[in-house]
Order: sequence, then structure tokens, then C-alpha cells
Amino acid sequence: MAGPKGSGMPATKPEEPAEPACDLGTIVDVAVGNGSFNTLVAAVTAAELGGTLSSDGPFTVFAPTDDAFAKLAEGTVEGLLGDIPALTSILTYHVVAGKVESTDLVNGPVTTVNGADVEINLDDGVKVNDSNVVIADVQACNGVIHVIDAVLIPPEEEAAPEEATRRLRSSA
Repeated sequence: MAGPKGSGMPATKPEEPAEPACDLGTIVDVAVGNGSFNTLVAAVTAAELGGTLSSDGPFTVFAPTDDAFAKLAEGTVEGLLGDIPALTSILTYHVVAGKVESTDLVNGPVTTVNGADVEINLDDGVKVNDSNVVIADVQACNGVIHVIDAVLIPPEEEAAPEEATRRLRSSA
């Protein structure tokens, strides 16, 4: 659009409307605000993955509740918090690059940012490996959370923690 005729002002483009701001918060914000993910948030913080999971993403997180972590053998959580490479491997096994809604899921393997696959089974509810999705499609500005009732443990041949962290950060 040109300035007033003869004004010597350059033509300008009408401003495009800005994308609406997201009021939901990031995956980390949603997890913190929920109150059922205190152990997960502590683990993400210990592994220094909070900044990445707060970035643009998008991400899909299969998020175990505090009750899911409580099902692990006594001392496991404390041991993982002291073993950051193992903790990072487990945490990145709960994350898929991209936003995958429950309606997008199909039976079969899905590759996590850890590099190893989780197995999705929709035959009787929604299962991820041996865990049940108890709440699906919890929305966040940078992705979606599916709440699960068990901690996912990656197979022994999972990616090295450094590689898993690199994949997570590169998908951001």
C-alpha cells in the first residue's frame, strides 16, 4: 500500500495479524502445574532437559505420574537421580519428536528421541509398551502429554545418552 499520493512515503505492506499467543504453557509448565508429576519434573530438572522441553518443539511426552515412579523398586529413583546418563536415557525414551495426538496413534513401533522404539497397542485401550495411557491429549503450547501409569524402561541397546540428548535438542 503506498503512502499518501505525492508524500514521498514508501509503499508499505499491511501488517499481518500475529499468531495468537498460547496460554497453555509449555510441556514443563503443564507438568509443574498439574501436581501429579513432581518426580518427573525433578528428573527432567536433574537431567537438565527442562530448557529443551520448554522450547518450541513440538514434542509428545508419555508422562509417568508420581504413582508410576512409586511402583519402581525402592531406591531406583534416587539411584537414577545420581546417574544422569541413565536418567537421560530413560527420560528421552518417554519423548517423541513432533505432536502425536491419541487419534494419530496406530498399532506398532514409534521411535523415541532416545533412538529406541516404544510399542503402541490400541487393542484394549491405549498401551505404550506395558503402560496404560490413563489420560490422553493434555495440550501444551509446544506439544502434547499422554499420562501413563508406568515408567518406560528402554531396551539395553538404546542410544547413548549424549546422542539421545542431541536428538531431543535437535528436534526442538
